Amino acid sequence: MKNLLNEFEDYLLNNLPSLKTFHPFFEDALGDMLKAGGKRFRPMLLLSVIKSNKSLLIKNSMPVALGLEMLHTYSLIHDDLPSMDNADLRRGFETLHKKYDEVTAILVGDALNTEAFNQISNASLSNDVKIELIKCLSSNGGINGMIIGQAIDCYFENQKLELSQLEYLHIHKTAKLIAASLKMGAIISEYDLETQEKLFNFGIDLGLLFQIQDDIIDETQSEEEAGKTTQNDEAKNSFVNLLGLNGAIKAADELSLKCEETLNTLDKKLKLSLEELLLKYINRHK
Repeated sequence: MKNLLNEFEDYLLNNLPSLKTFHPFFEDALGDMLKAGGKRFRPMLLLSVIKSNKSLLIKNSMPVALGLEMLHTYSLIHDDLPSMDNADLRRGFETLHKKYDEVTAILVGDALNTEAFNQISNASLSNDVKIELIKCLSSNGGINGMIIGQAIDCYFENQKLELSQLEYLHIHKTAKLIAASLKMGAIISEYDLETQEKLFNFGIDLGLLFQIQDDIIDETQSEEEAGKTTQNDEAKNSFVNLLGLNGAIKAADELSLKCEETLNTLDKKLKLSLEELLLKYINRHK
């Protein structure tokens, strides 16, 4: 898995957006949060699925993996804006609106959002596959996925949601993009529709687990430990705020067990490829 991650990192660094412009720093700003790292979790999910069944397509799929990382990174940049979470740190670095200005942060987010689909559309894959990939990412990363989740998250600050509403919020805001990453890998790998759906549903559980874990980390870790602004969820509808810390840990334990059980039902090659990536993350709240 380390070699696959290194391969993606090399591809990313060699394919950062390049501009012919006299703007003094916009090109640097475009690359800052991409170069800052992070887990690369979504592109690695996609590439891990491809590795299990169509490893020869990994090279051709790198633009798709980069597109996923660009879309995710845009969402983080916008999430950190003063009008949303007003965060100072992301991936251990100053957020873009702090390092540059708010206009730059907004426009870099906009640029990465649209460039994500440009990357996918130019990948060396069949047009039919690319159409399905764009449909999957635009649906789950757009109006019916991440965006409505963000809208609900911001609108209902300081208003307590019920558990079912909280789960709806985070399924859309976080889990759907993780689920899409797995399904997009399955589309490229030509897994059957049943496997695609199974991986998507697995991704929803995995995304909810990650959100609960992030809420626990926000409550229990310092900014230095987490690499991002923490103790920042007082007004938010988080699982810790609704269930308490112990209740959130219990919910994470139950979901991590469910994810492990689902992994064990997958095709052997698919299970082994995903396990290599996931086992260090599934129990990271413990």
